[in-house]
Amino acid sequence: MREKPPGPILKKPEWIRVRIPSGDAWKRLSLVLERRGLHTVCQEARCPNKGECWGAGTAAFMILGDICTRACRFCAVASGREGRPVREEEGEEIALAAEELGLRYVVLTSVDRDDLPRRGADHFARCTGAVKRRLPGVQVEVLIPDYTEAELSLLSPVLPDVIAHNVETVRSLQRVRDPRASFDKSLATLRAAKALGAVTKSSLLLGLGEKPREVFAAMDELRSAAVDILVMGQYLQPARGRIPVAEYISPEQFDRYAAEARRRGFSAAAASPFARTSYHAREEHAQACLGSQDGAACAPVNAGAAVKPNGRAREEHAQACLGSQGGAALRHVTGMGKPGGCKLIRLTADLEGDLIRNISIRGDFFASPEEGFDRAEERLRGVPRERLAASFDRFLAEEGVETLGINGTAVAQVLEETLG
Repeated sequence: MREKPPGPILKKPEWIRVRIPSGDAWKRLSLVLERRGLHTVCQEARCPNKGECWGAGTAAFMILGDICTRACRFCAVASGREGRPVREEEGEEIALAAEELGLRYVVLTSVDRDDLPRRGADHFARCTGAVKRRLPGVQVEVLIPDYTEAELSLLSPVLPDVIAHNVETVRSLQRVRDPRASFDKSLATLRAAKALGAVTKSSLLLGLGEKPREVFAAMDELRSAAVDILVMGQYLQPARGRIPVAEYISPEQFDRYAAEARRRGFSAAAASPFARTSYHAREEHAQACLGSQDGAACAPVNAGAAVKPNGRAREEHAQACLGSQGGAALRHVTGMGKPGGCKLIRLTADLEGDLIRNISIRGDFFASPEEGFDRAEERLRGVPRERLAASFDRFLAEEGVETLGINGTAVAQVLEETLG
């Protein structure tokens, strides 16, 4: 059946604003990746969070080259019949890069490699093992293709802390994926991953034309496969020739979807316009540890017996997942507003108790130079919540940043309103 021609291109709403990566942390990470010949999915898939994640010194490493043997119609990654030669030393280079960057949580993802024996599952195992051997305290998440049970068994000796595989969209819209992929194949992969004993995760891109009832049905099917973590984000057309956006989902609707996912049994649910599978992955893993009612969601931190935390023990185990030195588990929040006559401000923050551990501030305001704004933003890490307004204004002044439509009081107000 011939599909309807795409309609007019939708205008992006005010909450869709992507910041260009800048700042010292981003430059350092970029240099390390270039020197070691590594790829990130942040680059290849044109992820909208690159500015925030790279600025915070985190990245998802993309293994098995940068040519995918499949051609999904929503994806920006280059495709071809054959991928590039596999680098046997890639895992060691990733481990060295993670050590140099001081990462505590490493995400490994890949292109599809249908041209390889075992479709690259053995290389996932090599890379996971290399990171765990060199950095035993670091947790590893893998975002894998639709591996079979036999292919997944290669990962068992080096069991990742989280195994993720994406169904991508609801059942009725699976045609946007490569014809070799399907919702049922993806469910089979997720069931096989859970059978290994790992925390499992999947994600849905929204705004492709799905109905809310179809999103809820997808949630139920994922829970039937015992998936622990669900991520839902806005589809953004990555390039001309890719499927256009059918609808921009409001932040309020994303909040409703997240609440419904948790009600339906997911240990952790992340839903926002810019949410992607590996975005805030470490925090989602810890939340899954906390959210699990019997501890079954949580894979062992080390390759010992399965951990089944209960009561306070669950919270302590989540702290181990986060690598925190104590205190409350991280709380991830996203909010937006136009306080006090300011321009639209959209912020994403991680709080440990009343301490700001990470914060990203976007919006329609003016700030120059942008590098100085990023440095002021980075300096907010570790600042108590009650001192956010005064500290941000002081850091902006010390970095010589001129602003219009934003100030510390406005940022603090958006945060407080988001926290409720």
